[in-house]
Amino acid sequence: MATFYIWCMRGTAQPLVVIVLLLFSVTASAAEFAGTASGVVERVVDGDTVKMRVGIWLDQEVLISVRVAGIDAPELFRPKCAAERQLAGRAKAFAEEFLSGGIADLMDIQRGKYAGRVVARIEVDGNNLGDALVAAGLAYRGKRGNWCTQ
Repeated sequence: MATFYIWCMRGTAQPLVVIVLLLFSVTASAAEFAGTASGVVERVVDGDTVKMRVGIWLDQEVLISVRVAGIDAPELFRPKCAAERQLAGRAKAFAEEFLSGGIADLMDIQRGKYAGRVVARIEVDGNNLGDALVAAGLAYRGKRGNWCTQ
């Protein structure tokens, strides 16, 4: 241990220390959030994306975009056809009604593929938003569907 310390002190180990710290930070940041987080619904962006204010620590909150896990709803902002635009409006209205109480729980939270967004199940009183959208015919389970051929 003393040899490692002296080696580090001479400056030759700086790249090694930086690499170890980077590896640790990548591993730590890839972890899922354990447990449930409750938050205030700020607004529904579209059928499968919601902006929420979530408490992360004592008196600390973060405003985050949450993508509903496991589903794909029609695109509101870049629809491929008029039918998709119409269904996207219905999906957004459905999500707004589902979340009208203003409070929702996030479960199985994971880092999203886009910066500043997470992917999670969104539930209100034990009812899952993704399941409800699929049951209403306003989302597909899994990957993107073709909304223009319906």
